Amino acid sequence: MTNSKRNPKVDEFLSKAKKWQEEYETLRNIVLDCDLTEEFKWMHPCYTFEKKNIVLIHGFKEYCALLFHKGALLQDTHGILIQQTENVQGARQIRFTNVQEIVATETILKAYIHEAIEVEKAGLEVNFKDNTEFIVPEELQNKFDEIPALKNAFEALTPGRQRAYILHFSQPKQSKTRESRVEKCMQKILNGKGLKD
Repeated sequence: MTNSKRNPKVDEFLSKAKKWQEEYETLRNIVLDCDLTEEFKWMHPCYTFEKKNIVLIHGFKEYCALLFHKGALLQDTHGILIQQTENVQGARQIRFTNVQEIVATETILKAYIHEAIEVEKAGLEVNFKDNTEFIVPEELQNKFDEIPALKNAFEALTPGRQRAYILHFSQPKQSKTRESRVEKCMQKILNGKGLKD
């Protein structure tokens, strides 16, 4: 079944792209050759197989990329998949800075896309890190020791909210900044709210 129908929302996205327009179009044609359904999600062209996200095309200042939603599960025989940041658990990118790079790797890209489809057909899932695997920063632990109610309130939050706070508190290099972030968020935690609530 060929679903190489072009989505009008993607046409519009491409027509408005100020950068990477030719690269996006080249990636789009390669992906559509792999019988995926073209959709538009998160403001980007997204390609699905039986309603499951396989790849997404997106661009940044320095590069454009093909993002594999479950890239961590691919073999990556060519060693070209990149983990965007250390906190990204499942997705992986293949980055490009020009059309020639895309054209030169077309066969490899199609092989990776087909492998990603097979991962989806097999029902494989990325094993996300449990929150216990994230290290509670010392500054937060000190507050927990000082204010047991804060620890109880934190543990009552959903795992996703806990993780967001831990990552937020851990980012700064200086202890003083980490401490300040914990101080600023204490009332939110005590109120049972997440970082973005």
